[in-house]
Amino acid sequence: MNARTPHPSAARRLGIALAASASALSLAACGVVDGIGGGDSSASPEKGDDITVGLLLPDKDTARFEKFDYPLIKKEVASLTHNKGKVAYANAEASPDKQSRQFQQMIDDRVDVILVDALDAKAIASDVQKAKDAGIPVIAYDRLAEGPIDAYVSHDNELVGEVQGRSLVEELGSKAASSKVVMMNGDPADPNTARFKEGALDELEGEVDIVKRYDTDKWSPEVAKKNMQRAIASVGLGNIAAVYSANDGMAGAVIDALKEAGATEIPPVTGQDANLDAIQRIVAGEQFMTVYKPFAQEATNAAKMAVYKVQGRDIEFDALTQDSVSSASQDDIPAQLVAVVAVTRKNIEDTVIRDGVYAVKDICTAEYAADCAAIGLK
Repeated sequence: MNARTPHPSAARRLGIALAASASALSLAACGVVDGIGGGDSSASPEKGDDITVGLLLPDKDTARFEKFDYPLIKKEVASLTHNKGKVAYANAEASPDKQSRQFQQMIDDRVDVILVDALDAKAIASDVQKAKDAGIPVIAYDRLAEGPIDAYVSHDNELVGEVQGRSLVEELGSKAASSKVVMMNGDPADPNTARFKEGALDELEGEVDIVKRYDTDKWSPEVAKKNMQRAIASVGLGNIAAVYSANDGMAGAVIDALKEAGATEIPPVTGQDANLDAIQRIVAGEQFMTVYKPFAQEATNAAKMAVYKVQGRDIEFDALTQDSVSSASQDDIPAQLVAVVAVTRKNIEDTVIRDGVYAVKDICTAEYAADCAAIGLK
């Protein structure tokens, strides 16, 4: 996948992320968490409010998809269509073949627009073309799909990797140059993986000693755990100074492998997605950081893009897609790229709690009560 254009400098983009970590986006103020940013009825839409948005999400291992993305999109579609619009939802459960069948079913059912988070960006291109031939617009969600898509909404994925990599380098401090780091990258079939990796390497190469690198089929925690066990056997438990893990599911598996190998102190491990269990591991001092991608903003704006596209609200649609990206099969795709936030023990309250993603009681269960008290989270 090619870089988006225009492409801001790493320093500028990293500065944006670090600023965001100090003062996270107030999504509730924008009405995106509580769904209070209802639709504008001033336009003369091509279609009315009685529309169906097809939503294809990739897996259930990533907690946000079922818990946040689908409910937020469903709620926003209802809000924008005066409760007349609906969402036809399907989850591929990590199977590209299943996602292809679900995509075809959406076409057969004549949904008005499809939001798809592609498991295999290249393989899904033929399904996107079929939708195009059937007159159904397709918006790539979270991951950039190939084929003739109409728009893309996600986050600055290279920045995600930069934030992860920079966080590790800063945590290792003066020992960084001699520190042995294991890289646990995501699924090579996911186009975002290349962007995460590129961003991370921009910060890690030349700063640390990357001793092992792994790709992780389907982002599987089980695969990540086996690879971490191999890394421990090869490098030696005591020689691993940090682990770059591309997401939280793999981070949990990496930490389990380290514990089972006998680690009494877990080295810094990165993550992404701000899963609840990852936030709890951060509170407990097991996981060093995660990248919080304000998915309420991403989901809500994806719903708006879908509805506006169907209803012919070009002005509103264009206002949401002022970025541009290119895929292997298409250039200059209208896009929205949402900023990301680094979360550590220091700013949990100012990020995922402030944005209403989790309440303190969700994080500080009995198992984590003492750890929460130790960092003043109450």
